Amino acid sequence: MEFPQSELLNQLPKQFFANLVAKVNAKIATGADVINLGQGNPDQPTPEYIVKSTQKWVADPQTHKYSLFRGLPAFKQAAADFYHEQYGASFDPEKEVAILGGSKIGLVELPWASMNPGDLFLLPDPGYPDYLSGAALGQVEFKTVPLKAENGFLPDLASIPEADAKRAKFFYLNYPNNPTGAVATMEFYTELVAWARKYHVGIISDFAYGALGYDGEKPTSFMEVPGAKEVGIEFYTYSKTFNMAGWRIAFAVGNADIIEALNLIQDHLFVSLFPALQYAAIDALKAPERDGEIQKLVDRYQSRRDAFLGAAKQIGWQGFVPKGTFYAWMKTPTGMTSEAFADLLLEKVAVAVAPGRGFGKYGEGYVRIGLLISPERLVEAVQRVGKLNLF
Repeated sequence: MEFPQSELLNQLPKQFFANLVAKVNAKIATGADVINLGQGNPDQPTPEYIVKSTQKWVADPQTHKYSLFRGLPAFKQAAADFYHEQYGASFDPEKEVAILGGSKIGLVELPWASMNPGDLFLLPDPGYPDYLSGAALGQVEFKTVPLKAENGFLPDLASIPEADAKRAKFFYLNYPNNPTGAVATMEFYTELVAWARKYHVGIISDFAYGALGYDGEKPTSFMEVPGAKEVGIEFYTYSKTFNMAGWRIAFAVGNADIIEALNLIQDHLFVSLFPALQYAAIDALKAPERDGEIQKLVDRYQSRRDAFLGAAKQIGWQGFVPKGTFYAWMKTPTGMTSEAFADLLLEKVAVAVAPGRGFGKYGEGYVRIGLLISPERLVEAVQRVGKLNLF
């Protein structure tokens, strides 16, 4: 007996990262010493204070029951308190906070929950590939907005066609930005709120790298701008801030209508998160160790960024200096596509990078570097690339 997949599943985009992993694993299988700069998986352990908290809560039998469908009120309150403390934004924990099993779930399910087939939303290009999964599952249309180096990889709102702006229901943005490492300014976000009001477009801010800013600069939250929560929401994940990528813990804050839609679809898909994880998530936000652990993480990534860019400069390899995230966005050699460059590096010097084309049309001409290994290993990777005399 055969049971074909649904037409909906067959419309899903190919998983870009799965193809990249397959290529890397094939090279490793040959016995090569691969330096993998193509990944986006935090390499450090979760802070000990969070691990110990989780162990305590897992041992409590009261956490072994079903969660409340929309998460623990105490977790939602902790999320609201965190945003008020960090960004000066206030939220009603019951109406303006949603608990998520990782921010990817919320980003992908939102078109399902808040759009109708044929509706339009805008996506950044280059951008996180899984945004496209939400379009396919929601059976909605999307158009891309270019992020260009000359504009600091911020969208030029004035260049968005009037017809698209009038028709769009949502606009996804991600700063600090994956893959470029760019950050948004308060001035840009102020302009964005005014644009969203003018065209009645909901802003979906993916703040996954919100804790990771360099050179002493704290990344700006969209929710810091007056009026932001009236026009959109923001996703915040534990994956990067607390090295908890595998734990799948996140939340969203903002516009009550969008939050209610997320909560309602999750009523039908999940029973929230394991209660022990929710209690540990509260402790992660409230413990006195929090700020020190986050600063150590930021310092580690900045030392890696500086080591990588310093080595790249020595071989003439140019790129965008990231102001956030744990990525560097580096140019490909003249006349070479990003995929051809990535394949060449993997084949000739066993260095894996992510082709920029995998993040969209405007990612062509770049590769994304993950700063997720030691500074020494990053320098070694650049030295290997230098032996090819491509720059």
